[in-house]
Order: sequence, then C-alpha cells, then structure tokens
Amino acid sequence: MEKKWYKEMSVYQIWPRSFCDGNGDGIGDLEGIISKLDYIKELGVDAIWFSPLFPSPNADYGYDIADYRDISKDYGTLDQFKVLLDEAHKRDLKIIMDLVINHTSDEHSWFKESKKGEDNPYHDYYIWRKGRKPGKEPNNWLSTFQGKAWEYCKEIDKYYLHVFAKGQPDLNMDNPKVRKEIKDIIRFWLDMGVDGFREDVITFISKEPGLPNGFPLPTATGIEHYKNGPNLKKYLQEFKEVYNDYDCFTVGEAPMMTPKSALEFIREGEGQLLNMMFHFEHMNCDNIITNWIVTPFRPGKLKKVYNNWQTKLHGIAWNANYIENHDQPRIISRYGSEKYREQSGKMLATMYICQSGTPFIYQGQEIGMTNPRIDSIDRYKDVSSINTYALFRKLGFSDKLTMKFCMYASRDNARTPMQWNDGKNAGFTTAEEPWFEINPNYIFINAEAEQKNENSILNYYKKLLRFRKENDIVKYGDFEMLKTEKNIFAYIRKYEGQKMLVLCSFSEKEMAFRAPSDFCISEAELVLSNYESNPVIHNGFFTRPYETRVYLIK
Repeated sequence: MEKKWYKEMSVYQIWPRSFCDGNGDGIGDLEGIISKLDYIKELGVDAIWFSPLFPSPNADYGYDIADYRDISKDYGTLDQFKVLLDEAHKRDLKIIMDLVINHTSDEHSWFKESKKGEDNPYHDYYIWRKGRKPGKEPNNWLSTFQGKAWEYCKEIDKYYLHVFAKGQPDLNMDNPKVRKEIKDIIRFWLDMGVDGFREDVITFISKEPGLPNGFPLPTATGIEHYKNGPNLKKYLQEFKEVYNDYDCFTVGEAPMMTPKSALEFIREGEGQLLNMMFHFEHMNCDNIITNWIVTPFRPGKLKKVYNNWQTKLHGIAWNANYIENHDQPRIISRYGSEKYREQSGKMLATMYICQSGTPFIYQGQEIGMTNPRIDSIDRYKDVSSINTYALFRKLGFSDKLTMKFCMYASRDNARTPMQWNDGKNAGFTTAEEPWFEINPNYIFINAEAEQKNENSILNYYKKLLRFRKENDIVKYGDFEMLKTEKNIFAYIRKYEGQKMLVLCSFSEKEMAFRAPSDFCISEAELVLSNYESNPVIHNGFFTRPYETRVYLIK
C-alpha cells in the first residue's frame, strides 16, 4: 500500500463554539483557537478539523450554512481565519474544513431567492414539489431531526425537502449550476491554503428520481431513496476533478456505510473518489435502531465491527478511526467507566489508535471528559435532542425514561465547553455565563491538571501518538483479531518482520489472558500500558480493571 501524508497524520477535531473563547462573549472563537495552537501541537497531532466556521443562524449549530465564503461573526472574521491558517501552518498543522453540501441554511441567499418562485434562477437550487393534494406532502418521507421531511411555503404553494431540520433545505445536486457552485466553493478554500475537507453526509446528495414513498420508519422514512443515490458517484467524480489540482485530502461522512459499500468510494486506484470514510457501525454497540434506544454495551459487537473494517480494507483502502466527535456522547461514559475514568480512557485510546487508519481525536477526549448528565430538556441546545425527546414523549415514554436516554445519548454530551483549568468557567471564557453550561467535574478534570500529572490521560495520548508516528507497524501492519473472552479485545499487528500485541480489557473484573503461542511476551518490549507491570506467567497474565498493554517485538 502506498504511503501518503494523510495516512501518517493524526487529526484533532474542534467544535468551535465550545473550544476556547478569546474575546469574552461566552462563545468559542478563532482568537481562542489561535491561543491554543501550541497545546494542540504538543498533543502530537498533525492536523485540525474544524466543524463549520461559516455564518449560520445555528438551527443545527453551524451545519446550516448561510454563506460558504465567510466566517461566522460568532467566531471572528475571514482575516482572522487567514491568520489562524498561517499560524497553524507555521506549526506544521494542516487545516481541514467541514464541507456541508447536502443542504444549506434557509437563510442562505440562494434559498431566499429560491422561495420567490419558479421563474427565479435559484428556484431549482433546491428540491421543490407540489403537494399530492391540498395539505398533503409530496411523499411520506420523514426528516432525521424534525418530523416531516417537507416544509410548506404558502407564497408559492409548494413544499421544499429537508432530510434534517426544517432550517436545512436540501440542495438539488441534480442541477449542474449547484454543482458548479460547490466546485467554486471548494476552490475558494483550497486556494486560500486549506488542506482538505470532511464532507458532511456526503452519501445523501443524490436523490432517486420521482422521490417515491419510503418504507415507514419512526424517523428518516425514505432514506433508502437518497442513501447512496443513483448519481452519487458521478457527482463525487466531478468534485474529485477539482481536488486533483491540489495536494489535499477528503474524508466523507457516510451513515449506514459498510466495508463493502465503502470500498466503492475509497478503494485506492484510478476509481477512488474519497480518501477515507467515517462510518457509524462501531457507535451502535450500546443501542438498537437509534442511539436513543439504549442497551448494555456489547464489546463482542465492537470487536466484530473493527475486525470487519480492519481486515476488509487492509491493503486496498484506508480507515478513518474515531471514538468521539460532535455527534457522539463521551466514550468513557459509554464504552468505558467513569469509576475507572483514567484507566478506561487510556484503554479506549489504545484500542483504536493502535489500529490501521488515520486517528481522529475530539476536543476534550484527550483529557477524559465525560457526559455532563443534564437532567432537564429545557437546558439542552441541540435540535436533534430536543425533537427526539418530543418524539419519545409522543410515543408514550415517560419523562424520566426519556431523560435517562437523553442524558446518555444526546449530542450535547460532547458540546459542553472545553475544560481548560479549575478556575471560573473552567478557563473557557471570562464572560459571566458561557453559551452552554459546563460539566461541574471541571474542578478535577481539566487540561491544566492533566498536563501536571505525569500519568494523566493527556500525557498518555501524547505518548501513544508519538509511538504511532515512530512505528510504521501501527500505521501499515496487518490485523488479526484474537479469540478471547468477550470482554477482552486483543489483536496482533505484523509488518516487515515486526509483531505487535495489543490487549484491552473492557471490564473491571480480573480476567485471564494468554498470548498466542507464536507471540512470546518475554521476548517483547512493553511499550504502552496503563498500570505498572505485573508478573507474566505462562505467556499470559491476569488483567486489572480496564487494563491495556501493547507489546512490540522488533
């Protein structure tokens, strides 16, 4: 497999509103980010991915874009972004932007023009349809966030499609003028010096002609008619022709993606359309149907998912590895243990970063931030959480049970402000009130405390990322899942005569582990661990709560 710079790098994701407030208005901004570039560099990453920085009315906190060629006033100015870009590049940090092109904000100038009627040149930038009959939507599609997928516009007696919130009308990608706009936007940012894009729900941009009714589901009815639509590859090929003029990188977000379907887009070679894909399969190991229907965490399913992606992509495509982002609750509160926060935080980091692929680390993950347990829906900000709560209550779930699901599964769990120190507002802002409440545990979980503690999660991430950078076996080695007790996740990596054993315990109970006969622990170096070493007996040992070890034979 060919080595590429995007395979060598590790990426730090910033959700700008909650990262660091530099001007004291309670909202994270570019000034705050610039002040933390050295912190990010010292972590050992090579790139920063920004969730949307563009002007937005914040119906979905930036994923409803009102202007693709500017910076939100909440965050700063385009000139400040250019300073940030320059300062990041001085530190050898690449910058990745979020490209949201399935939909815009309903406050985008294109949509405002589109609403003026069929004679307007922007009308066909969006998907408009007449109702099946008066008061009846064009089809039975439901949005992912907010009830019906159609919103009525009485001024022109037509409905527009929104597969997410009603403030996020879907673009009509079948219109070549829309695709030209997108290609011009891509060039605008790449010409400025941006190094690549994360492409939001990119597999939704092509809809099936005729927009037929969908199979009835509680949400997202009709998704089978726009997931991997008929012209998706054609449109991605058009965008790739722009990317080919630059040394840049692309990662697509792809709900309901499997290794087989992903390979249609990311298999290396002449037909490759994207460099890698974000999938969600490993995020479905503690729920069914929707992440709000919570079940006990199933480590056996997690192992199966990772084994599938690692083995089926090896040598022919590249994985994008993550365990947290702006759409997912904090992983320690899900797959780890708040009781054993430090141990499980280090174990989870080892588990995924020691696999083949580019690792993505979400802000706060590196210091072991946890879910805040906000117990009233009135205190939530996320449109998805608010509307899912309403749906569950409508379906007859009690407030107590629905809030239990919300406190576990809400996207807002990952959106509380970054915890920098134990001072006022966790060092996030000098304002009296931050835009969103801060997890009270910032008193003892914060970056400053983590930096001072030699054995902290933060310092473990630094060591782990340095190990990955210095050892090609982590990046390019093959992958063999070991057959173990269900709560032990262990695998072997091999590369150019080297062998690496990775052991991760997903339990606080003591369990016996024995390495395979062809991997002799006594001949290996223990390069990473979250406990002081204990005796190895008969090529094995007993695990301690959420223990992890990495052994390397060179």
